[in-house]
Amino acid sequence: MTENQPRVFPADFLWGSATASYQIEGAAREDGRTPSIWDTFCRTPGKVYQGDNGDVACDHYHRWADDLDLMSELGLQAYRFSVSWSRVQPTGRGPAVQRGLDFYRSLADGLLERNITPAITLYHWDLPQELEDAGGWPVRETAERFAEYAQLVAQALGDRVQLWTTLNEPFCSSFLGYGSGVHAPGRTEPESVLKAAHHLNLAHGLGVQALRTVLPAEAQIGITFNPGVVRPHTDSPEDLDAARRIDALHTRIFTDPVLHGSYPEDLKRDTAQVSDWSFVQDGDEADIHQSLDFLGLNYYTPTVVSGADGTGDASRNDGHGNSEHSPWVGSEQVEFHLAAGDRTDMGWVVDPTGLVQLLRRFGDEVPDLPLYVTENGAAFEDKMDASGAVHDPERVNYLHGHLDAVHQAIEQGVDVRGYFLWSLLDNFEWAYGYSKRFGVVHVDFESQRRTPKSSARWYSGVIADGRLPAAG
Repeated sequence: MTENQPRVFPADFLWGSATASYQIEGAAREDGRTPSIWDTFCRTPGKVYQGDNGDVACDHYHRWADDLDLMSELGLQAYRFSVSWSRVQPTGRGPAVQRGLDFYRSLADGLLERNITPAITLYHWDLPQELEDAGGWPVRETAERFAEYAQLVAQALGDRVQLWTTLNEPFCSSFLGYGSGVHAPGRTEPESVLKAAHHLNLAHGLGVQALRTVLPAEAQIGITFNPGVVRPHTDSPEDLDAARRIDALHTRIFTDPVLHGSYPEDLKRDTAQVSDWSFVQDGDEADIHQSLDFLGLNYYTPTVVSGADGTGDASRNDGHGNSEHSPWVGSEQVEFHLAAGDRTDMGWVVDPTGLVQLLRRFGDEVPDLPLYVTENGAAFEDKMDASGAVHDPERVNYLHGHLDAVHQAIEQGVDVRGYFLWSLLDNFEWAYGYSKRFGVVHVDFESQRRTPKSSARWYSGVIADGRLPAAG
């Protein structure tokens, strides 16, 4: 296929967009919702840009019907949203709060009324603070509580929702939450990183088992990872080993037990001075390794690493925030490099070849498991012009390149079933507060006015045509 030909996608390819509860909902103290770790983290001085928080965010809790109308106007076929655990089960234990479940019931019903497929993510980083006070993800009980929570949500929404994801990006929850401390709960405890990663894996496995007990047989269950596309800076043995180390920590610590039933031996060797891994109990890996219906993959930018030569600082230039504490337990010496190329407002290089590489990797590793790109997008410094329009050609170029990458993977035989653009709305971007805009819809956070950017209109056209227009 030549560069100036359109890329036609399969007729049943699912076109969607994605958000997360804490980033858009607001209503932080309404209808029984209690604080999550992100509510607490935002109130810790110096943790979040300008002290921003998600108390109001995009006020989606009150404006959801209008937001669904906007999705319908844009022609979205699917919408991936997450459930706030604190809204549904405020203490992380016991019965559900029906007012919380009613919000998600209404949301799912509204999507179905507009012929938009609802896709639920049960956990997108907002652990109830009471569970963190009891130890958080480094303790085993949190995984057990997650399974109970998953069952509560499935009992309430299983008749409406067919696409279910247990966890979103467990790497961020564990390595950034308990290692570098740039994400909630902001702890910097090397062994807790490994314990948290294991208990997130266990939560997934127990959660899948709980979902299977209550969901209809046709329900589709998966998990979403953000695997690292890790490239060595050179072909030297030191750089190749650095890439292996970071791949083990960023990716295989999750994908190996979930997809294959055991932790990588090289990961255990690399982290032997941090932990003896005695927190992995008999039967855990079997519980983690559950049959799945799909795998979600998030991709934004590749990672370039080298062996240490004393000039780098892994905790400051790895693309995961600025902290004096490295998230890379057992491999703190690895150095990260800024690759050449155009950059987003996050400082991330724009490189669609990484998405082809990622899809090919898992297409080869689990060829019988359908894949979804569950997040892909870019932040740019979008400005509203005098006419009230927001033009974002950089984002259009980013999306074009990455959708072309998805099409390349499909052409090469990878079973990619759909694409969820991140994100529908400008929103609370975690430790960056409201300073980074990922949305294809501009949000004025004072008035809450929504304005589709030129990228939204462009994406709407791609969905309507089922094809990617020729470049340029």
